[in-house]
Amino acid sequence: MGQRQPDGEPLTPHHSPLTTVLAWSVHLYTALGLVAAALIALLIVRGDAAAFRAAFLLMIVATLIDATDGTLARAVQVKTVLPGFDGRRLDDLIDFLNYTFLPLFLIWRAGLLPAGYEIWLLLPLLASAYGFCQVEAKTPDGFFLGFPSYWNIVATYLYALPFSPAAALLIIIALSLLTFVPLRYLYPSLGGRLNRWTNWLGAAWTVVMTAVIWRLPIDRRPEDVDPLAAASLIFPAYYFVMSWWVSYHVPRKKTEC
Repeated sequence: MGQRQPDGEPLTPHHSPLTTVLAWSVHLYTALGLVAAALIALLIVRGDAAAFRAAFLLMIVATLIDATDGTLARAVQVKTVLPGFDGRRLDDLIDFLNYTFLPLFLIWRAGLLPAGYEIWLLLPLLASAYGFCQVEAKTPDGFFLGFPSYWNIVATYLYALPFSPAAALLIIIALSLLTFVPLRYLYPSLGGRLNRWTNWLGAAWTVVMTAVIWRLPIDRRPEDVDPLAAASLIFPAYYFVMSWWVSYHVPRKKTEC
């Protein structure tokens, strides 16, 4: 049993200055995603092809921060060291900006939807708000429930590949509706064999997507097809297929992921 104050309340644990500095450093690292969001917003407002390319690259940077800050937070036990600061709330705020609001803003600014149909971007915006606010957005057995708000990836492909505006609209509507369908989706940040394999594939895919974005032409034409961008669709296809496979099998047999 821990020591208690005279009134029976537990004593506040003592942490070394170094431990406290490390904990705050992790929160600062997470907050760099907010800095990236601000720069992305400025680039989208600028609205030219070079700015969009830089915005997509910054989205990758923000994703890498999000993919690694949890590991750092657990390593320095930020919840124990800084119980008065909710890093999860900060993370959710930044994720909504970088995974939902800014990618949808870019889709609008780049004119990727049919003229006059931009109002449909409110559907993924509201669907993501619903998803972020669900208490069981992440299941106890380690999955996302409903389509995760990967609108940064959606925006990248809609821009990099010659999808027609009508096709882009249908993709956005379909994925928005999948937010409300209680299927499980892989949560690669957690442990397990399948997630480890997904992480390795995801790391390779991230390198490929960085190259795809770097190769985006300044004088982009709607009919241009980058073979590397088309080939990179293998990983999103794998992610959906494996997620739906898990959704089918988990109710029947607990799957280690």
